[in-house]
Amino acid sequence: MKNIFPFLCLISIALFGQTAAQKQPRKSNMELVGYNDLQARSAYQPVIQKQGERWIAYVGHHGGEALNPMTGKMEPNGTSIVDVTDPKKPKYLIHLPGEPKDRAGEFGGASMVRICSGNDLPHGEKGKYYMLRDFGNSAHEMWDVTDPAKPNRMNVIVAGLRDTHKNWWECDTGIAYLVSGVVGWRTPRMMQIYDLSDPAKPVFIRNFGLPGHEPTAKGPTPDSMHGAVSTGVKGNRVYLAYGNARNGVIEIVDREKLLNGPKEPTEENLRYPVIGRVDLPDDMGAHNAYPMMQMQLSEFSKQKFSKTKDFLLLIGETTPNECQESRQMARIFDITTEGKPVGVSTWTVPEDSGNFCTAGGRFGTHSTNENFTPVFYNRVAFVAHFNAGVRAVDIRDPYRPKEIGYYIPAVTDKTDKRCVGQGTDQQCKVAIQTNNVEVDDRGYIYAVDRANTGMHIVELTGAARQAADFTKAVR
Repeated sequence: MKNIFPFLCLISIALFGQTAAQKQPRKSNMELVGYNDLQARSAYQPVIQKQGERWIAYVGHHGGEALNPMTGKMEPNGTSIVDVTDPKKPKYLIHLPGEPKDRAGEFGGASMVRICSGNDLPHGEKGKYYMLRDFGNSAHEMWDVTDPAKPNRMNVIVAGLRDTHKNWWECDTGIAYLVSGVVGWRTPRMMQIYDLSDPAKPVFIRNFGLPGHEPTAKGPTPDSMHGAVSTGVKGNRVYLAYGNARNGVIEIVDREKLLNGPKEPTEENLRYPVIGRVDLPDDMGAHNAYPMMQMQLSEFSKQKFSKTKDFLLLIGETTPNECQESRQMARIFDITTEGKPVGVSTWTVPEDSGNFCTAGGRFGTHSTNENFTPVFYNRVAFVAHFNAGVRAVDIRDPYRPKEIGYYIPAVTDKTDKRCVGQGTDQQCKVAIQTNNVEVDDRGYIYAVDRANTGMHIVELTGAARQAADFTKAVR
């Protein structure tokens, strides 16, 4: 009998080579610093907060459930709290269960989290820290996390909702922009604005959304809100993204008019605070919009005009697995003239750089960091690109964004499979799904995984570090 071992090896490589390759990280100008498995829970939003001499990571999770080794019980996915003071040795402190649901993904869990210090909030208690989180699809909650290992729920801000999602909280004013599904509105996700300057006493301000979302509207309903970013009192702007994966809409809103203008949800009142709006084609989504203000453009330093301009980095969310729809990308808009935004550039990861369409799971953009730390602001943006990992993009020239580094984590025995097809035609693969990314003021980057792989703490290395400004990093 002939030796068939070489033939079997070829078959094994053909069948399993892709998965085997994923068991090693792929990287360029980025290195792993530390890792935590987050109890193998599907992760969405990470936020990093300095609390005294400690740095604490708060991570919101999608729905589902997993074993909590600290309690020995199966718990609905909720919020992971991790001490990352030493980023090389993250210490898992506690898991706060979220809303239990029969289905995973966008149902149940506690995907969104924001943190403010009582020293910053106008009516917060000095020395305390507060956590705003959603509770699955039905509510928003306030927690005291002064001792992050022993959180205490203070109150339910609003309940009885149909959906929740990507919130924003101004720590210096206490104004919170909550993505909610209010019964009676024609969309599952619009915005509720609350004054949370005293976390113990939430005060409702108003509801807001696109014209056509309001209860009395007629005709087609525009796509839902996905999230907001505010520049606060000083910037006086709120940037709103609607339609995360298609038919995207961006609104540039006057914050003062939004908060103090007429609040009755009529079409006229919903248009009143809007300064600029972009309606994207049906193959472009708007997941989150990140303002890049007063950028000094070295290319135009010798020009008489337009040496400094304002831009908006827009990210669409890729939703189907294995490229079964239009790919979502990063797009930069010139918003210097706010009433006339103009697209100036587009960026994506080349598919053939990793054969990502056949690697399993989603391939395309999902989100960027939202921290405005001076280490990276207007210099480097970090983009979560699902099975292409976290990508570092030099944005100092917004007309020519350039990738300068990436880190694609290795899969683990906890990484969940991702499938295409139905029934007997269904095919599943195990793949990294870098979902969201955040940075801290020390210059570390935190990438969390949708497919249960955990949280990777990475840093820029090599030539990529020159694009950032580490002289401004907190020591």
